[in-house]
Amino acid sequence: MNKTMRIMRIVATIPVIITMMVSHTLAGGFQINEQNARAMGFAGAFVAQASDASAVYFNPAGLAFQKGWKVLGGTTFIIPTTTFTGPAPSTTKTSMESQVFYPSNFYLSYGMRDGLAFGLGIFTPYGLGSEWPVDWSGRRLSVKTDLKSFYINPSVSYKVAENFSIGAGISYIIGDVSLKFRVPTYSSLTPPTPSPRDGTANLEADGTGFGFDVGLMFKPTESLSIGLSYRSLTDLEFSGEATFTDMQALTTYFPGGTGKTKLPLSSSLAGGIAFDASERLTLEADVQYVGWAQYNELVVDLQEGPAFPLTGKPLQADMTSKKNWEDSFLIKIGGEYRLDRLALRLGYIFDTTPQPEKSVEPMLPDADRNELCVGFGYKLSDNFSLDAAYQLILFKARTVSAGTNVFPGTYESTASLIGINIGYQF
Repeated sequence: MNKTMRIMRIVATIPVIITMMVSHTLAGGFQINEQNARAMGFAGAFVAQASDASAVYFNPAGLAFQKGWKVLGGTTFIIPTTTFTGPAPSTTKTSMESQVFYPSNFYLSYGMRDGLAFGLGIFTPYGLGSEWPVDWSGRRLSVKTDLKSFYINPSVSYKVAENFSIGAGISYIIGDVSLKFRVPTYSSLTPPTPSPRDGTANLEADGTGFGFDVGLMFKPTESLSIGLSYRSLTDLEFSGEATFTDMQALTTYFPGGTGKTKLPLSSSLAGGIAFDASERLTLEADVQYVGWAQYNELVVDLQEGPAFPLTGKPLQADMTSKKNWEDSFLIKIGGEYRLDRLALRLGYIFDTTPQPEKSVEPMLPDADRNELCVGFGYKLSDNFSLDAAYQLILFKARTVSAGTNVFPGTYESTASLIGINIGYQF
């Protein structure tokens, strides 16, 4: 391959990398379902109970079975660890930098005596990131990612009959993302001379969108409850600035500028059954289906750069990237045992990844997961309550091959989550 072809092959990957980074930031594998420490102790199996103000998130139909004012707020501390080992014969292992994320939640609800109820939730179902050493082998795919999102979700619920309710809500979504990765460049174009020093690409963008959710709850007996909830697909529109620094001989051809795209936040359907096995023991099992097959491709609209003299075409231009993600599902099982003012909780989650092997990369690598949850609740008084939970996420080791993936190797990940919520009712 001549030098001209080599340079074109390298720099042509830059728009593709931008596309990959923006899209994988919102991957379903890093959707955060831990939006209340009480539900977290149940392993998130809460759609059939939804018996506090967090029903706004889990199942708005649950609001109609509650009376009076309820306020609930808290946060979840997320501590992930990931290592990457290159394919054989390489034995080099790179560890992701230590980080702590703390997506928070707040809920307010009011249930009237006639079965009509209202609620408001502010929560962060997407809000993770990653950071690798600046000089590691995958630096041209990812160095640092930081994503924040906020859902503002008003809801209404009505008890159609004594044992049946419906609920619905609308979400206004605000997102913010910051991305950084390294870029190969050239110290000279006459003749083309690869530089030993990489350039740096940064992207800062924000976006907004709307979504809706609906729910049903049916209680055929005092001890049995059935819940169903659906949250819609949302296209989040992002707009921001891309900047390229230290690009040396390629500086003119990567001026940066405005970039735009739409990112799909997948639809989600959850159903569950809760059963009071005794006055002290409640059990629930849920199944959640996430429609990530809707995520087929991503189109990024980049400001066009000047024509490259060797080809007459711009290196910085619009880009379309195929995704071909797959639907995923979660199975959640949890239970609570009550002792006067104290409640003890235990749960398990099996969570499948939506990422096919060709889509796995160091931005936010994902795999099937087994998750163990334990928690407790304590009534500080007749009005105040405290809930806390711990969740251990064990990812299956994920090896991607050179024949399928552009960055082969093995990812090994775990995550610890600590949730805390304080509630007040009157």
